[in-house]
Amino acid sequence: MSHTLRNLAVLGSGTMGRGIAHVAALAGYETALFDVSEDALETAEKAISRNLEKGVALGKISGEDRAGTQARLRFLHHLEAAVEDADLVIEAVPEDVTLKVQVFADVARHAPAAAIFASNTSGLSITEMAGASDRPERFAGMHFFNPVHIMKLIEIVRGLETSQETIDRITAVSLRMGKETVLVNESPGFVTSRINALIGNEAFRMLESGVASAEDIDKALKLGLNHPMGPFEMVDLVGLDVRLSILTYLHRTLGETYRPSNLLIQHVRAGRLGRKVGRGVYRYDEQGKRVLPGPPEA
Repeated sequence: MSHTLRNLAVLGSGTMGRGIAHVAALAGYETALFDVSEDALETAEKAISRNLEKGVALGKISGEDRAGTQARLRFLHHLEAAVEDADLVIEAVPEDVTLKVQVFADVARHAPAAAIFASNTSGLSITEMAGASDRPERFAGMHFFNPVHIMKLIEIVRGLETSQETIDRITAVSLRMGKETVLVNESPGFVTSRINALIGNEAFRMLESGVASAEDIDKALKLGLNHPMGPFEMVDLVGLDVRLSILTYLHRTLGETYRPSNLLIQHVRAGRLGRKVGRGVYRYDEQGKRVLPGPPEA
């Protein structure tokens, strides 16, 4: 594994996948973004372009940076073409361990033998996925945060057989992307997802029991505890279905402390999944902006 990493493949063009592809290409890596859906790839390409334009407008990147990033990006809907030259493959498909295991089994048949594999899972077993990869020593977790092009942290997760060389190389990639890293030994939920799931779940329980409104719970945590976002703003951004999936896994692996709130389950059953569908705890317009209630009457 001594050769320089040049080519990255990102699997899944949703919110996280396209964000990872954005920062990888901006960091100078030739980057292939794969998705089975051509419509999803088109949406991802437009979103990356908008974010790059905004970066130029805000003076965060130069016009040359934007042009170079776009030139280094490829949008592909054939898996073999996306991974055949990859030095590092980062998976960002939905948070379903069965799906992820199948993806890595497929990728292992097409990627170079020396390629490193990483999963962007927010809490699933790296070791279980590594077992399907045909290279468990070259497999680790890279947990990015939304929005990827703004958030600074990557949780690097060591599986049972992950080599130190793999950790070192993934750390170097992360730093080149402009990120800070923390190293976590595999455990359900790692660090951030485990704590954030508790906070968000307790917020739903408080809302369900009438302790306070969603707006006031969010306001209390932002102004009283200096959180940048309230727990309901956060879950609407992440996706209520994603949060429920994480809690279900943590409940199964860590016990009753993580049992999902009944109100969260009801929201997901009602299709209130967050910003991506226009309704979660709050309502959103077509541009994803929150629809605020009117002022109280005098």
